[in-house]
Amino acid sequence: MTSVPHHYDTTPLAHTDGLVLDYLAALWGASEDLAPELRDELMTTVADYIALRRTSVADPVDDPRLILQRLGPPESLVAATRRGRMPAHLRRPVAPAPLPPPAAAPSGSLEYAGIALLTAGAVVLPVISPLAGLLLVSGSPRWSPAQKAAAWVLAALPALLGFVLVLAAATLGGGGGEALVLTYLAMVCGSIIAGLSLLPGLTARRRY
Repeated sequence: MTSVPHHYDTTPLAHTDGLVLDYLAALWGASEDLAPELRDELMTTVADYIALRRTSVADPVDDPRLILQRLGPPESLVAATRRGRMPAHLRRPVAPAPLPPPAAAPSGSLEYAGIALLTAGAVVLPVISPLAGLLLVSGSPRWSPAQKAAAWVLAALPALLGFVLVLAAATLGGGGGEALVLTYLAMVCGSIIAGLSLLPGLTARRRY
């Protein structure tokens, strides 16, 4: 009595899965007239297909009866193989292609625009321009979170102190003009210092 060879162990088939083992035994018996190499290829392909369908990451099939139903009768597989071609439905489940790693964004115009808004733009629009520059800097991968946080502090702290000074002058009822000038200078200087602090990191990453 011919039995199914035990060297088909390419993937984990449960020893207690009688349906699968019976199917493989029937396939082995029906393929007796095939050439040994072709018979081995058919058995290996079918065993691999069953195991891959059961362990597929994308679409696993737990019920072996569904897999065997898709395979069809063993005689049909043998007949197709005898005609010189492996059945089309034995194509192995294709694993989803891994997503390509995100490409590093090149140092470009957005980074320079952010620094320009923090420096030259602060002279023209002391509040709006530095804010826009900081938003561009925050959205760029060219600086570390610590560098971005430092730029925000350098630009925002002088502006906050200037507003406090203006409020104090308005409350005391004197020196409002001088307070406004000092506030303007503080905001401009803080923004320019924030922009200049980002230049070394930008040039260092470009060399890398």
